[in-house]
Amino acid sequence: MKTSVKVIACMAALAVLMVVQSASAQNNLEGVWKITEDGMAGPAAVIKNPQPGFMVLTKKYGFTVAVTGNKPRPDQSLANATDAQKVAAWTPFEAYASTYEVKGMTITFHNLIAKSPEEMKSGSWTTFDFKIEGKTLFLTLTGDQSGPSTRGLKLKLTRVE
Repeated sequence: MKTSVKVIACMAALAVLMVVQSASAQNNLEGVWKITEDGMAGPAAVIKNPQPGFMVLTKKYGFTVAVTGNKPRPDQSLANATDAQKVAAWTPFEAYASTYEVKGMTITFHNLIAKSPEEMKSGSWTTFDFKIEGKTLFLTLTGDQSGPSTRGLKLKLTRVE
């Protein structure tokens, strides 16, 4: 009897600790983050000086806008651009507005609006494991509604606000 009471007490304490850790992690995530490195796993694939990109996280919502890649987009008016020029300007750009939830050290985004219609489908989601060290946030893509990620995408962000 005493053993089962101890086990239940330990499980309850662990559950409380996990809830507190998730709440604390979520509070630490809130803010404005600048993307400072992105890329796939491995040092050769990391872009150390990416183009502009920001992630803003409030208590429940987040949005990300970023120019992807390691060089600026073409600097031209798109009013009279060819289809190829429009593709060159718009392909390396991502935009998302989402709700999110934190469980432990995993953040799951549920897109409400995205540049890609595929990423706006009902029931779509994306998960990242995260770690915060001071003013630095590390995100590692772990999966989405299609299954575990094999891309090895990693992001490093710096808190700006």
